[in-house]
Amino acid sequence: MSFNIALTGLNAASADLSVTANNIANANTTGFKESRAQFADFFLSNAYGVSDTAVGGGVRVGKVSQQFTQGAISVTNNSLDLAVSGTGMFTLSKNGAISYSRAGQFGTDRDGYVVNGSGARLQAYPPVAGGASFDSANLSDIQLSTSDNPPSPTTLLKTGVNLPAEAKVPVTTPFASTDPTSYNNTTSVTVYDSLGTAHPANLFFVKSATPNEWTMHTQIDGNEIGTGQTVTFNADGSLATPANGQIALPSYTTTTGSNPVTMTLDLKNSTQYGNTFSVNSLTQDGYATGRLSGIEVTQEGVVQARFTNGQATPLGQIAMANFANPQGLQQLGDTSWGETFSSGPVIRGTANSSNFGLIQSGALEGSNVDITKQLVNMITSQRSFQANAQMISTTDQITQTIINIR
Repeated sequence: MSFNIALTGLNAASADLSVTANNIANANTTGFKESRAQFADFFLSNAYGVSDTAVGGGVRVGKVSQQFTQGAISVTNNSLDLAVSGTGMFTLSKNGAISYSRAGQFGTDRDGYVVNGSGARLQAYPPVAGGASFDSANLSDIQLSTSDNPPSPTTLLKTGVNLPAEAKVPVTTPFASTDPTSYNNTTSVTVYDSLGTAHPANLFFVKSATPNEWTMHTQIDGNEIGTGQTVTFNADGSLATPANGQIALPSYTTTTGSNPVTMTLDLKNSTQYGNTFSVNSLTQDGYATGRLSGIEVTQEGVVQARFTNGQATPLGQIAMANFANPQGLQQLGDTSWGETFSSGPVIRGTANSSNFGLIQSGALEGSNVDITKQLVNMITSQRSFQANAQMISTTDQITQTIINIR
């Protein structure tokens, strides 16, 4: 009986050493979670239960459990390196098979899909029309767009200028953009047509003889758009007309073959104070064609393609997963896990929400293995193995003594 009991001790110590060896071997594996061998004693029993004089049947490995504690996060400055700070796992798909991982070393394949080292594709919620929200009911592969971002024509030009209240009527009439004595002030901005071609637009402000009244002229490519527009101010310097601050300009036909440029001028932030002309704001909503300049991932897991024209296109929001019992997950290798009955059904969500941690782009979560702790455990397991081996040796000596009795 002692032989069998000591043998179970040898097997248990050997299993513990194997678990420790695996932890140490993966100490530098991204997203790796250490394991722990859990032991349980057992008694031999019969139909009448365990005898009062039973000394036990030895030890067994009850379970090898995963420890899903947070690993240290290190910065890599690679935008597709992702680390989860807090709870949650990445969702991956390979040929339709779903798996989960904390390892965020991602790159792209030849088709532009975001994949890990084994070729599994990172899953995300696809953007709905307009990109303002995401379809959380469906999963899709994230694919980085390599095409150009299409241009958008200018439709709204916002300007907030201060016109000097003490300005004098120009000495030259009528207005001519080539004659600085025919206007008081000017400013310029670049606008775009439907083909993304840039056009210089100039705004000229001419003081009229009527108090608090100005005439504004708009030119694109040196061509005046319509006639001068009258702008008036109240006695306190605030804008009086146009009442809503907006002026609809006539369409301008370009020479590039684009659609006519049709703009609305928004002057509601303009004022008439003091004796100084100033441009406080001057913006327009058009932009040229843009080429992909980089990928950005927010803390909420929103993957955006950045373009050279300053635009950002959302490609999806990374799908996060959690489980009621993560220790029940099945290890699949490649630092990934699969759902089982013991783990419970997957709980999906998004990063930086109430049930999930945030995502750090340009960073990786390292292994949660504590080398010092593992080395101490290795020594403990070694001593346990030696003690059980000594027990077998002692039992053998006792048995030999009995055999030698004459």
